[in-house]
Amino acid sequence: MQISSAMGYALQGIQKGLAGIDKNAAQIASADNFKSDNPAGSAQSLVELQNNRMQVEASAKVMKSVDETIGSLLDVVA
Repeated sequence: MQISSAMGYALQGIQKGLAGIDKNAAQIASADNFKSDNPAGSAQSLVELQNNRMQVEASAKVMKSVDETIGSLLDVVA
């Protein structure tokens, strides 16, 4: 795998996670979730929000690892 593709995948993961967080936040804030006949809607949105948060964190760690690898490679070459 090339470093640029790893960085691209990490960036895609962050973008997808942030888009999911935005969607989940809108669902949680919607008036439909405050109705007593649909309590599962809020719970599902909260679980998905956590999943998206973990995706962003994991992708950021991948990006950090790629950045450190590039730095190590530059140190070896220099």
